Amino acid sequence: MFSFFRKKPPATPAPAPVATPAPASPTVVVPPALAPVPPPPPAAAPAPPPAVGGGLIGSALVAPLEIPVAPPVAPERQSWMDRLSVGLRKTGSNISQVFTGAQIDDALYEELETALLLADTGVPATEFLLNAVKQKVAATGATRPVQAKNILVDALTQLLRPLERPLTIGEHQPTVIMVAGVNGAGKTTSIGKLTKHLADAGETVLLAAADTFRAAAKEQLAVWADRNKVEIVSQEGGDPAAVSFDAVSAGKARKKDVVIVDTAGRLPTQQHLMEELRKIRRVVTKADASAPHEVLLVIDGNTGQNALQQVKAFDAVLGLTGLIVTKLDGTAKGGMLAAIAQEKPVPVYFIGVGERLEDLETFSAREFALALLA
Repeated sequence: MFSFFRKKPPATPAPAPVATPAPASPTVVVPPALAPVPPPPPAAAPAPPPAVGGGLIGSALVAPLEIPVAPPVAPERQSWMDRLSVGLRKTGSNISQVFTGAQIDDALYEELETALLLADTGVPATEFLLNAVKQKVAATGATRPVQAKNILVDALTQLLRPLERPLTIGEHQPTVIMVAGVNGAGKTTSIGKLTKHLADAGETVLLAAADTFRAAAKEQLAVWADRNKVEIVSQEGGDPAAVSFDAVSAGKARKKDVVIVDTAGRLPTQQHLMEELRKIRRVVTKADASAPHEVLLVIDGNTGQNALQQVKAFDAVLGLTGLIVTKLDGTAKGGMLAAIAQEKPVPVYFIGVGERLEDLETFSAREFALALLA
């Protein structure tokens, strides 16, 4: 279930309701002699027995415990949750082991701090989570480690919540999405998966092969275009900015819903290449004054704390609007999402835990926290 679309069609005013007078009820007059005698009042009902689960302590009635029922999870989303839990096992197992003891004590907190740091959560986020757990344990009087684990799930959800935001499609035509990332992060593959989901949802997509820096990048994107039956704009040895301009112009002329610009992968330390990214952004704006509408960075979950540095560097050049985090199934450093949330909260639109199409999904803070500490 890949329900990230939030189309906003133009609002049409609802017609004013027309008031219709209710039909008059006929009046029936009953002669006093024939008026029915009202029945006697019913006897008082006996007091109901105590609810199941309740009981008496001394002379006070104990009310039954009301356990809220969680809303049912769609089968598709549950399948994704299962894959996410398996994918995050390398990261989560080290943290979950902290809560296998018999009591909550200073040793547990020390182990938890170490486990969070090893997961590349970062010092600021680790301090936030540790303090949140300690305060809630003290406030609730929790004594069992499993209670502390549940408190950590809530604290992590709270920390990650600002990253949870849907990608909006439909406010502009076309919606221009510019995608960047370092080589090997899974940028072009993520574009292909995103294109597939968009096409399956009925969106018309145009791809721009502006990654002229990497060998075979254009061919790889062309395979995705052919597989998804979408159009692609490319040039043999063309300038990336020129390819981007042509693609956005073509998207407007052909009334496409989405134009995705695949830019060249580069390290943030390669200043001349980062300047080329800035140039692509300027040229895209010349083709459409409101574009790009989304600037996404694809980051590899294996990079850990380095991912935070990438987010800061690319945001300084491009002004990021969202992230795609890939390869979370192959890393023990999945805590870096907490570091991003604490220090540079750029929304995470999608996360990936494998190579298959269904292994890329929309991000949910609660699902991630539950899967990490399953």
